[in-house]
Amino acid sequence: MIEKLSKYIPENAVELVNEILLNHPISIKIVNERATKHGDFKRNINNKFQITINNNLNQYQFLLTLIHEIAHFVTFKQYVRVKPHGIEWKRNFQHLMLPFISPAIFPQNLLPLLANYIKNPKASTGSDVKLTYALKQYDENSGKSFIFELQHGSIFLFKDKTFKKGNKRRTRYECVEMNSKRTYLFNQNAEVETL
Repeated sequence: MIEKLSKYIPENAVELVNEILLNHPISIKIVNERATKHGDFKRNINNKFQITINNNLNQYQFLLTLIHEIAHFVTFKQYVRVKPHGIEWKRNFQHLMLPFISPAIFPQNLLPLLANYIKNPKASTGSDVKLTYALKQYDENSGKSFIFELQHGSIFLFKDKTFKKGNKRRTRYECVEMNSKRTYLFNQNAEVETL
């Protein structure tokens, strides 16, 4: 398993990940990009557990997603029925992630953001705009931009529909779909194609 994963994670993280997987053996499948999630943890029909992770993630996002999903597995083994991202999962994620918060594994600019994130981790790293933006800097150029980077009134493409960026509410942007004239709320770190 670790041989397959080693090309997706930072070199200095391989030994730590291998140690975790020896203590918590689970099937890990690397899959094509899914628009709605980076990874997931599930129990299959035959009662076997599996983690899936998108193959298009940069090595730092991949590692963070892997540990996130392993924490679900560890939490399930300990408690069976708890909230998916409740206090039990948060503690397991923190415990598993802490050894990776090192300049030998993550670039210096990510370390304070990761340290802040694991204080109270959320269901998605995407909920932390600063961390998401910093991680995105290590992606291969996808030609996409975050919506918060666009000027007010900019026209953009999202899921084959054309939108115009409007006003910001607390954490989301009002955007008008050009054909229907309906207003949609976009997360500030939604990735869109500029026109």
